[in-house]
Amino acid sequence: MRLLLDTHAFLWFVAGDKRLSPAARQAMEQSGAELVLSAASVWEMAIKLRLGRLSVPEPLEAYIAGKLREGFQLLPVEWEQAARVATLPFHHRDPFDRLLACQALMEALPMVTADAIFHTYGVKVIW
Repeated sequence: MRLLLDTHAFLWFVAGDKRLSPAARQAMEQSGAELVLSAASVWEMAIKLRLGRLSVPEPLEAYIAGKLREGFQLLPVEWEQAARVATLPFHHRDPFDRLLACQALMEALPMVTADAIFHTYGVKVIW
């Protein structure tokens, strides 16, 4: 099963962080699971790194390249997905989450996230 990972779910999974729920970890570790990281999440991490609100063990480009070599898949942001954000109800102000919601809906991907706001957009959430 392909799973779209919210930024925190990706970071918590690779760090072995206990904040990742058991159900989320089980889904991500399931045989055949395809773990998908959006380019929007990479952008979000880059911004948070620059603001000093996130740290990773190496430069972000090398960090993400390593995760892709380990088997994570990258979901590019297509213009149709970005444009669809304009049609979403304004349940949430976070631009990254709004774009991730559009990607999850348009790609028919369940999303691994602790953020319950995704339910309001009709996204299938695993947590």
